[in-house]
Amino acid sequence: MIHVFQFQLQKVRQLQEQLNTIANTYTSIPKVAVDGIYGESTQEAVRQFQKIFNLPQTGVVDYPTWYRISAIYVALTKIAELQ
Repeated sequence: MIHVFQFQLQKVRQLQEQLNTIANTYTSIPKVAVDGIYGESTQEAVRQFQKIFNLPQTGVVDYPTWYRISAIYVALTKIAELQ
């Protein structure tokens, strides 16, 4: 059984990996360490993402932010697969 803490670490790592992939194209988004810790650097990357995509710049990954991160990540990785 996976503990809740481990699950949360995995989700934050997933977020960090997706933000880093997006940052390869949107270079004003700072790259972050993929460590599973939702610290200041991850918050800043989220704020920059929110700014670029016209979302409230809270640094919090609410549903609209998560949905947009996921959509942009999928779009960018699908484009990479086609090349």
